[in-house]
Amino acid sequence: MPEAIRTYVRVVDGFNRRVGRVVMYGIFVMMGIMLYSVASKSVRLPANWTLETAQFVMAGYYILGGAYSLQLDSHVRMDLIYGKWSPRTKAAVDVITILMLFVYLFFLLYGGVSSTAYALKFSETSYSSWSPYMAPIKIVMVVGIVLTFLQATSIFLKDLAAAIGRPIA
Repeated sequence: MPEAIRTYVRVVDGFNRRVGRVVMYGIFVMMGIMLYSVASKSVRLPANWTLETAQFVMAGYYILGGAYSLQLDSHVRMDLIYGKWSPRTKAAVDVITILMLFVYLFFLLYGGVSSTAYALKFSETSYSSWSPYMAPIKIVMVVGIVLTFLQATSIFLKDLAAAIGRPIA
């Protein structure tokens, strides 16, 4: 494979690995927020921001961690006959199926960008009593989708190389 493709794969994989390793600690942030919520309710001073903040942290956790999960191949896969195939056959099938992922990510990104633009233009807020701005979590959503798209492209290139018998190390 050309050096440009190898460099792309190396850079994207490395970046998503680092992002994923940092984001995975977001679960502890969410747990801390929920612990604070429980503690504040027990002293009868409940904070109205805790539930929604925990939801935003959790959304960022799984959206930004999606590319890392894809990289580790730890997503759900139906493995009735796939596991019996040779690595080259698996790669060829993955090349075809990842094209469907690209279509899904394209529409997800299109919706995410338009929703983020709306949130920024009209200063959209949540309908809760706390009423936080929605733009930050929507920006995180778009960044996560872009990272997943970049990672899917890296996997596509690796699978394509493996399918033609020239794997990228």
